Amino acid sequence: MERSCQISFIYGSLTVLYMKKDIHPKYYPEATVSCVCGHTFKAGSTQPDMKVEICSHCHPFYTGKERFVDTAGRIEKFKARRLKAEATRSDKKMRGSLRKPQKGANKK
Repeated sequence: MERSCQISFIYGSLTVLYMKKDIHPKYYPEATVSCVCGHTFKAGSTQPDMKVEICSHCHPFYTGKERFVDTAGRIEKFKARRLKAEATRSDKKMRGSLRKPQKGANKK
C-alpha cells in the first residue's frame, strides 16, 4: 500500500501528515473553455467543459475597446430619470415665480 505524505517542520520537529485518498475532485488538464464570442481555449480545471460570457478576446480591458454590456437598459433609465428631475426642478422654479407675494413679507 503506497501512501502519499507531506513532510513539514514545526518548531524544529518532524511532522508527517498523510493525505486522505478520494476526497479531491478529478482534475482535467485539458478542459475546454468556450466563450460567447466564439473563442475556445484549453485550461486546467475540475470540470471537463466550461462556458463563459467574457474572455480575454472580447473583454474591453484586454481589447482596448470600450463596450457597454447593458442588458437591463440601465443607462437609458438613468438618462430618463435625470431628464424628469430637471423638468421637475424647472417646473418648480416657474411655479415659484408665479406665486403672489405674501402680505407682510416685504415690511420691515
